[in-house]
Amino acid sequence: MSSERLNDSAEGSSRSTPQKQQQQQPPPAPPPLSRYESQKRRDWNTFGQYLRNQTPPVSLSQCNCNHVLDFLRYLDQFGKTKVHLHGCVFFGQPDPPAPCTCPLRQAWGSLDALIGRLRAAYEEHGGSPETNPFGNGAIRVYLREVKECQSKARGIPYKKKKKKRNQIKAEDPSKSSKQAA
Repeated sequence: MSSERLNDSAEGSSRSTPQKQQQQQPPPAPPPLSRYESQKRRDWNTFGQYLRNQTPPVSLSQCNCNHVLDFLRYLDQFGKTKVHLHGCVFFGQPDPPAPCTCPLRQAWGSLDALIGRLRAAYEEHGGSPETNPFGNGAIRVYLREVKECQSKARGIPYKKKKKKRNQIKAEDPSKSSKQAA
């Protein structure tokens, strides 16, 4: 009879094992966010925290382009791009030979990308495109001024890139003869 109990207990444990395995498996994790989506979420949370830290705190529904401009100016203190002031001896030099005391600022390209991500996040969080403070004309003017100021200070003129046209190139006869051989 003891051998029958061992068989019954062994069968019973094998019956319960699949149930335990099903219960112990965590639910499948959502796919990881892309780098862009992660950055957008981080930027949105940072902007929300900035608004909450204002005195008095500003709700998203009260947010306007002035809050966005203040946020961009606030971010300058964390910048890593040297922007020479007009009085600096290195103003307009692309590669200054020595260090100077000019401030570090956010690079224009970083600010432009940030505004693009925040503009998309605003609409994803229920904001309408018509009231999007990140798409306001004042923001575009500010970004243009930052771009021009930084290009003059660094001595590197920004030129608008020409759009590449899809041109069908005629095959070089010498290449086609080599491939055929």
